[in-house]
Amino acid sequence: MDKKSIIEKIKEHKKQPNLRYELKERTEVFTNLLFYTLFDIETPVATNLDKLEAEFDVLVNLACWDTEKPCKKVWENYVAKLPTILERLNLDAEATVNCDPASLSIEEVYMAYPGFYAIAIYRLAHELYEVGFPLVPRLMTEYAHRQTGVDINPGAAIGNSFHIDHGTGVVIGETAIIKDHVKIYQGVTLGGLFVAKNLQKTKRHPTIENNVTIYANATILGGETVIGENSVIGGNAWLTESVPANSTVFHTPEIKIKTQVNAS
Repeated sequence: MDKKSIIEKIKEHKKQPNLRYELKERTEVFTNLLFYTLFDIETPVATNLDKLEAEFDVLVNLACWDTEKPCKKVWENYVAKLPTILERLNLDAEATVNCDPASLSIEEVYMAYPGFYAIAIYRLAHELYEVGFPLVPRLMTEYAHRQTGVDINPGAAIGNSFHIDHGTGVVIGETAIIKDHVKIYQGVTLGGLFVAKNLQKTKRHPTIENNVTIYANATILGGETVIGENSVIGGNAWLTESVPANSTVFHTPEIKIKTQVNAS
């Protein structure tokens, strides 16, 4: 097959007219600008808000495929929510300082904790998800996922003072509800019990009530599953049913140790 034929065949199979990877790259630029604008003390807020608006216009042109561009109107409402988002993120950072004895300062949390970074990008993406801005919220949380190993769908509903410790391998599904003062550790999955396309519009992921702690590698599945407030879910637990308030759930593996006597 000659070069011309190869080119024609590739063009023939490029079937998605709106698939422009520039959208992914510009979303990452927008996300970084947002993060610096909210947290970096030397970043000029006024200047960056103008830059953010310009970047948002680029995202509208790339992601909003309706010719009338109705999502251009999203920016003014979104930027007005940034102070509230920052207020909530400060509560998340304080929760981490208060929960983790290894944290030396709140500045360390903002700069070095992958769980906090993933929560921050989730909260910034969630507001765009709520108004139906296409694709960008998912690209934002996937950018954070790639950097931290924490996969939070922008559709999840997460309350105040949320803490993710270590973070790697955490998965929080689209319809999960997490209320206030919840702590989760690495490897936790809040997932769906069944995977089927016809369940798209249904609640597929669990509800976690206030003051719940979920330890490493626990798996909680199902849209009807509710973990009652003040409960503790131990590591490696597998739950597909609800748990009453004030419960402790733990998984007990059988561990056998053989020791050789007089081994040389």
